[in-house]
Amino acid sequence: MGNKTERDFIPVTIAVMTVSDSRTEANDTSGQALVERLTAAGHTLAEKLIAPDNIYRLREVVSRWIADPGINAIITTGGTGMTGRDSTPEAIRPLLDKELEGIGELFRWLSYQDIKTSTVASRALGGVANGTFIFCLPGSTGACRTGWDEIIGPQLDYRNGPCNMVELMPRLTES
Repeated sequence: MGNKTERDFIPVTIAVMTVSDSRTEANDTSGQALVERLTAAGHTLAEKLIAPDNIYRLREVVSRWIADPGINAIITTGGTGMTGRDSTPEAIRPLLDKELEGIGELFRWLSYQDIKTSTVASRALGGVANGTFIFCLPGSTGACRTGWDEIIGPQLDYRNGPCNMVELMPRLTES
């Protein structure tokens, strides 16, 4: 992790979507882990929902969030595997202005420490669209913990140096 600078913390508004055909609010441990971590860090939850693994439904929701000037980041969990209905990367990638390959690469490297070569099945990805940062994580609670603790949390902390994604969010840093 980087070094903390002397800057003040800037809260980021984040939307969370669990991609699943079977999870409910009662058993969505992955989405709940993300909500708990982002709120504990001092960020604001814009919306949390569960959406079926359907490319067009995912694009509809994420497009709405991308267009909302009040949402700075989006985190999805689920739908990044290799089974027939796993479609999060196919749904999200066309919406991105820029794909940030390092997010998926770093996630797989970190994941390798725990699950070894099983990480090759992960299609985690990240990018930016309309100034909104998007992170697509696997559906396991462990993957969400790793993704938040090791990548997303530090990058959404304005105090983290030498650089972070909040510096690239003009709505938050212009004053």
